[in-house]
Amino acid sequence: MTSWVEMRDGMKRVLEELIQAGRLKPGSLIVIGASTSEMRGQRIGTAGAEDCARAIVEAAMAVKESHGVDFAFQCCEHLNRALVVERSVLERKQLEEVTVVPVPEAGGSMAAYAFRHLADPAVAETVLADAGVDVGGTLIGMHLRRVAVPFRPSVSRIGEAQVIAAYTRPKLIGGARAKYER
Repeated sequence: MTSWVEMRDGMKRVLEELIQAGRLKPGSLIVIGASTSEMRGQRIGTAGAEDCARAIVEAAMAVKESHGVDFAFQCCEHLNRALVVERSVLERKQLEEVTVVPVPEAGGSMAAYAFRHLADPAVAETVLADAGVDVGGTLIGMHLRRVAVPFRPSVSRIGEAQVIAAYTRPKLIGGARAKYER
């Protein structure tokens, strides 16, 4: 079994590679969806694990400190995939707040852990993130900007869960005569 420290270090590496690949800047928003059940080798939604949640959130907070990016932690479908964010992010990005306190049984272990450990947590109904990481098939695509570019990090699993990542780019418009670089 993978330790929470190994999961944390793997997630930190995924996030740092994603920031580099997507050329994300301070203030960019990264959405994270994670099934702690899948991380433990169980079926999604059946065996939430706080140590796995801790690994994900601690990795994100370390990356936030070193790169200045922001994070949104996706809740499970029981809360309509709402997102836990710092209140400063909610206000700066003018997100719509919803009233709920995520718990492992409704929101998922990762979102519940994030809500308990962020400095000033809030829950947003939806975001348009600049990039995202999906650990265990939680379906984060609804929270990414329109043109998502798949990214394969060097770490393909966190615990037992598959990792899928993407960053976004602006739409290319204008057709055959358009130029896309200065």
